[in-house]
Amino acid sequence: MVQKLNDTARAALAQTLPAWSLVPGRDAITRSLKFADFSAAWAFMARVALLAEKQDHHPEWSNVYNRVEITLSTHDAGGLSDKDVDLAKAIDKLA
Repeated sequence: MVQKLNDTARAALAQTLPAWSLVPGRDAITRSLKFADFSAAWAFMARVALLAEKQDHHPEWSNVYNRVEITLSTHDAGGLSDKDVDLAKAIDKLA
């Protein structure tokens, strides 16, 4: 079973994932991205989908025109886990 992040890992999130923020009232992280247009946003989402499938960890997300909103939380763990950190780092590399 996947374990939730410990206090040390949580404290490091601001340095580890500076583009991400905690979701108020929820054990999750979120990031907003803006692209040149819908096609660029959609292409980014396609690349993230392939990463997510490979990691067997899927984001909550939405797309409106050139914006993509991503939220990560490990439902099996009941909150943030290393799976979220790993996927967020991979997403950051694509962005």
